[in-house]
Amino acid sequence: MADITGDQRIQSEVLEGLATAVNHRRWFVELALPYLGDNPIEIGSGLGDYAIEWAEHLPRFTATEADPDRLVLLKERMAAYPNIEVRQMLLPAQDAAGEYSAAVSYNVLEHIEDHVGALRSMADLVRPGGRVIIIVPAFMFAMSQVDIATGHIRRYTKKTLGAAFAEAGLQMEKIHYANALGLIGYYGATSIFKLAPKEGPMVKVYDSLVLPVTKAAERLVKPPFGQSVFAVARTPR
Repeated sequence: MADITGDQRIQSEVLEGLATAVNHRRWFVELALPYLGDNPIEIGSGLGDYAIEWAEHLPRFTATEADPDRLVLLKERMAAYPNIEVRQMLLPAQDAAGEYSAAVSYNVLEHIEDHVGALRSMADLVRPGGRVIIIVPAFMFAMSQVDIATGHIRRYTKKTLGAAFAEAGLQMEKIHYANALGLIGYYGATSIFKLAPKEGPMVKVYDSLVLPVTKAAERLVKPPFGQSVFAVARTPR
């Protein structure tokens, strides 16, 4: 099995900081929701913020985590949500069962060396014709010390992510950039000012003032660049 790279402590600090970006999270929750089906699995649930919001709309949801310490915290937090099951899982997985309506994974694929194998494992978890839903960070020029410290092996374009999906045998349904202004802000903060996206005034101002404008604009016109790439593909029937 492939390890997920990066400093787990720094990853947890970044996750805790980004948990305060409520508007950002709700936007990305909305992107995946139409494709999840009735019984999805999330790969790399972290602290469970996305899982909790998705599970509000679904009869069943499975959250997973590879890191043992975060898995303990995730199980403790999810104990309050009876429709959420928690599993430990590391990709590529060996026990894929094809029982889920979709597999969703946000900001995980960039940590995995064998990202095509990881996509195949996600597809194996899903019923024939189900979806694999991915968000990954965009554009290698934005690779910063924060990316390296948190274990990012790569950042993607629509072309490189699409090629990985195709090699994994998945049929692309939707792929686009998201959060154009976020890319500019991220590059400035991490590459120019050498800051990490942790909890604080910068994250709060971005989330409350900048992001709603970006979201509204991108509902009308998909941008030619963004902080993230969002993709949905079908598994073979």
